[in-house]
Amino acid sequence: MAIQLYHHPFTRAASVVWMLEEIGHDYELRFVDVHAGEQKRPELLALNRMGKVPVLVDGDAVVSETAAIGLYLADRYAPGRLAPALDDPARAFYLRWALFAPSVLEPVCTARASGWTWSEGTAGWGAFETVLETIDEGLAEGPWLLGERFTMADVVFGSTLRFMLRFRMIEPKPRFADYVARLSERPAALRADARNAAVAKERGLSRA
Repeated sequence: MAIQLYHHPFTRAASVVWMLEEIGHDYELRFVDVHAGEQKRPELLALNRMGKVPVLVDGDAVVSETAAIGLYLADRYAPGRLAPALDDPARAFYLRWALFAPSVLEPVCTARASGWTWSEGTAGWGAFETVLETIDEGLAEGPWLLGERFTMADVVFGSTLRFMLRFRMIEPKPRFADYVARLSERPAALRADARNAAVAKERGLSRA
């Protein structure tokens, strides 16, 4: 049975297409016109009370939140390949980086771009410069977050970093730019980019 992804190419659902391409399982895209508010329809709210995409349906399983979707897909369809085994010590590092994107990188960049002030001691993401230094150190050994081992953490974290660099929300430090370039060359990433672009073209969508 094909996995169903409620999708719009200009949302975080675009990175889930990359996740699906990496696992290599059949999937169907169900377009949601977020500009028309279709994500707030009763049938979508029944799947995700937040009224947002992406939402992934895999048989009886319903998963929302991009990082959770990535972790689910890797555990179910690529254990030992895209997800370290439960008893593998590398899993701790894998989980840390997969969750670093939504819990640290996204909020600190949003806060900074919005001109917010926050207490570094109480905000979960701390100081902006510390976040950048932590990422730089995390990418030092490379080529991937777990060294020579590519995992779903690279998709979850890497897609967020790629977005931040594309929209100039963070400085393109050399390690950041090199890492994103390597990610963008992956065959699954190229297929996902093409699929998202095709949906945008078919629907007459533009970021402008």
